[in-house]
Order: sequence, then C-alpha cells, then structure tokens
Amino acid sequence: MQKDNIVLIGMPTSGKSTVGVILAKILGMDFIDTDIVIQQREQAKLNQIIADKGVEGFLKVEEQALLSVNVKNTVIATGGSAVYSEAAMEHFAKSSNIVYLKVEYEEIMKRLKDVKERGVVLKEGESIEEMYDVRSKLYAKYADVTICEEGYSIEDTVQAIIAEVEK
Repeated sequence: MQKDNIVLIGMPTSGKSTVGVILAKILGMDFIDTDIVIQQREQAKLNQIIADKGVEGFLKVEEQALLSVNVKNTVIATGGSAVYSEAAMEHFAKSSNIVYLKVEYEEIMKRLKDVKERGVVLKEGESIEEMYDVRSKLYAKYADVTICEEGYSIEDTVQAIIAEVEK
C-alpha cells in the first residue's frame, strides 16, 4: 500500500503543527492537527479534558480521535502523547510516513513554558525529564524517519522532511 500521508510525532514544542502547515502548503497536501480534532470532538480545550477525565481518560479520548483519522494526501500533526497508543500508531503506519521531529531535552525545557495550560499529558508523579525519556524511545520506535532539529530553522526542518519522504 502506498503511504499517502505524513504523520509528525515528537515532544510538545517540537514544531509539529507549525512545520505541518508549511509542509502541507509546499507539498500541496491537506493538513490536520489531531489536538484540534480532539478539542472539536470533546468541545473543550485539551487542558480541560485532562482536568475533567484525568490522564487515562484523556488518552482514551485521544486514541479514539486518532483512530478516526482516515485521510489521504494529508500532513497530520499529532499531540505529543499520541505515541502512547500502539493502536493509533499502527493505524497511521499503514497509510503514512511517520516523521519524528527530535528536539533535545534542554531545548524542550527552554520552549515549554506552562505544561498545564498547554494540555501536556504528564502521568501522576512524572517529571518532564521522565516523560521525555519515555516518549523519546516511543518516537524512535514508531518513526520511519527522524529529523534532528538542532540548529534547524522551521524551513530547514521542512526541507529535511521533504528530502526524506521523497527518497
């Protein structure tokens, strides 16, 4: 089966949504941000869903939203916690090139201002560093392509993705 889509995975603040919009424009593809899909389905912001349903409840909602995405010729920016759903990642792997936007921990800490306001999924008692370590392994596991963004502008990242997916 041809892989018609590009799915972007990575830590919060790695630029998935920003890069995704530009990538879609350049490649003439559609664009979906799965965080927006979740918010529309639930009629609430991510942080409110987490507050109301807890982390596990949010992850179930997220998985349902991810599994509902059945598109072609689309760049899909996922939330940072998408990789917690093996079913969703397998779903995307069937029709998509999965691209991990890798940003080093120190840079994430510079960029990530308010974890709660942003709606970042942190498990009970988990530090941001622990979350980074767990998720980094999952991103690497599911990625077809890894783009290390160190020293890259948004445009550099977009061009690197294009070069990789057009191989």
